[in-house]
Amino acid sequence: MSDSLNRLYLAVLAARDLDPAVSRTARLFQRGPAQMAKKLAEEAIEVVIDAVAGKPDAVVRESADLLYNLTVLWASVGVRPEQVWAEMSRREDMLGIAEKLPKPAKRSAERHARRPIVTLETRRSRKLG
Repeated sequence: MSDSLNRLYLAVLAARDLDPAVSRTARLFQRGPAQMAKKLAEEAIEVVIDAVAGKPDAVVRESADLLYNLTVLWASVGVRPEQVWAEMSRREDMLGIAEKLPKPAKRSAERHARRPIVTLETRRSRKLG
């Protein structure tokens, strides 16, 4: 699969300077990273909706769109596929290929946990009293 994504990445790079009137890829580059990110998010949501609806054929089609839009965004921000493969390899060495690295604990969450909680009933009774 990495071969296919590498070829797609190279094709995206080649298409970014084409005429936006005839190239979807060139149009995305013209619109910038924010539009690229929006399209990527839309495709991800479509994959999720189709998966929940139990439509495997649609998941396949939308997944291909998702990978295309991800590759366009990578090219826009200067990320190369081999950088992603290296990160995946690093993670596999740490936890195995089927695991995601855990997020570090946020210190701000500890501070918020110590704040007093005021219920709506308490606020309402203060206003009425």
